[in-house]
Amino acid sequence: MKLCRFALAILVWMSAVGGTAALAGPSCVAQSGQQRAVLLELYTSEGCDSCPPADRRLSQFKSQAEYAGRVVPLAFHVDYWDRLGWVDRFASPQHTLRQQTMAGLAKSRLVYTPQFLRNGRDWRSAGSPLDGVVASASGASIVLELGVPTNGQLALNGEISAGNAGTEVWLALYENNLESQVRAGENSGKTLRHDYVVRRLPGPLTPDKAGRLSVRQQIALDAGWKRVDLGVVVFVQDKASGEILQALQRHICAA
Repeated sequence: MKLCRFALAILVWMSAVGGTAALAGPSCVAQSGQQRAVLLELYTSEGCDSCPPADRRLSQFKSQAEYAGRVVPLAFHVDYWDRLGWVDRFASPQHTLRQQTMAGLAKSRLVYTPQFLRNGRDWRSAGSPLDGVVASASGASIVLELGVPTNGQLALNGEISAGNAGTEVWLALYENNLESQVRAGENSGKTLRHDYVVRRLPGPLTPDKAGRLSVRQQIALDAGWKRVDLGVVVFVQDKASGEILQALQRHICAA
């Protein structure tokens, strides 16, 4: 695959500032903008009968071009519903721990499903996730380079400037176009469809004292995951408050 001039320029910039070598073979590159993107986290479960509308709402961002690059969606399936009749195959205790941790950072004792977090804070609006968001320059920047999945691995390079040392960086590998036939629990008999489902969540990664971080990761891919439906999100989070300072999304590279 031939890189466009913009992508090539970014690769040169990455090499200059961070010494990160270009990936072998085809790759694709994304760079965060000057404005802060909105990270929209959904905490959900297939065992929760009020969750499917929230799942569908998150899926709508695939077809709404006006949000591309401005809203970065992720679906975290939690595991505390699993004991109530239906085990969600996408659920992870790591997702439950993240939801609880984010609540603690926001000085809240409340976690629930479905719950949306907008840039780290509870968000219950029926409107656009951009409503009420003041456009402001981000103190963090992200450059991300993905290779084509090979031998069950996804190669990821990144250069992050987080602005200060009081931050942490997370990587989220997600999958779209998932479907489950639910046979028990509150959603018994329903066919549920999901997008932006978090499959891997490496982190937190710690920038240096200047707030910079070079990332080079090989992320293991399960055999059953559909390669064409995978993507990666990188986000920078304030360690003390949980506020999201910047987020960047990039779908998988085509072979």
